[in-house]
Amino acid sequence: MNHLNTAPSRRRFLAAAVGVGATAAGTSGVAAAATGPRPLRVATFNIHHGASPADVLDLERVARVIQAMRVDVVGLQEVDRFWKRSGFVDQPAWLGERLGMRHAFGANLDLDPEEPGRPRRQYGTAVLSRRPIRSWTNTHLPLVPGHEQRGLLQATLDVRGGCVEFAVTHLQHNDSQERERQSARIVELLGSSPERTILVGDLNATSETPEIRTLTDVLGDVWPQAGTGDGFTYDSVNPHARIDFLLPSRDLRPLTAQVFTADPEASDHLPVVSELLLPVRHRRRRPGPVNPEPDL
Repeated sequence: MNHLNTAPSRRRFLAAAVGVGATAAGTSGVAAAATGPRPLRVATFNIHHGASPADVLDLERVARVIQAMRVDVVGLQEVDRFWKRSGFVDQPAWLGERLGMRHAFGANLDLDPEEPGRPRRQYGTAVLSRRPIRSWTNTHLPLVPGHEQRGLLQATLDVRGGCVEFAVTHLQHNDSQERERQSARIVELLGSSPERTILVGDLNATSETPEIRTLTDVLGDVWPQAGTGDGFTYDSVNPHARIDFLLPSRDLRPLTAQVFTADPEASDHLPVVSELLLPVRHRRRRPGPVNPEPDL
């Protein structure tokens, strides 16, 4: 789904970008066809298990915020499945059905049920996508004993015939050295030179810290490239820190970046939204049949 703002300046920019990928013919007679670049609208949102800053549960309110962002894909943190505090709802499945989006869930906590006969309760991160999810995996990150288990949820999305790797994480909130180890592990999982890859999440640290620099050594950061202002995301009522990030691989170009402030009471974090220009994908055209010369 293309939610491109069609302001004249944006149209001119995209027209010029598409022009770069025009069809060219080589001396062999085999033409290289290019699929023009199009924006992918992505977001990150810590939903606080569907509770407001005052701890009032309202998952429908979260759904309305996601709907209003008009995203192709969003990474969620602090997502519940079958917890008493959130009405024993399978939150990623409920949100996916409510919004008409596909979903994947990564359980970082997997605990006994709170009531007999209930499913096991789980807690972690999720992906909601309007694009097909080809596959997904969740990998637990380095853990200090006694702290909360964190993970990296990686989903392979089918975007216009090509793959995009979309990853979601939520780093430890109270231990910078643990976050550094978690960031280093994420780089190992994503690769030192990733392509067509987007990492999003609540990283519980600001951009100048070593743990964030570990990530931005190999990934971009949409905010300094396309955002305006401080980009503060926490807390939602009195924002004073930018700890929620969208980090695309360097072959993806951020066109826009904004903190979405339509409903600060939906969670204790504000979501971040960005349009990313995907790189041109070339495909080879087979040459047409060669007509033999006529008999004389």
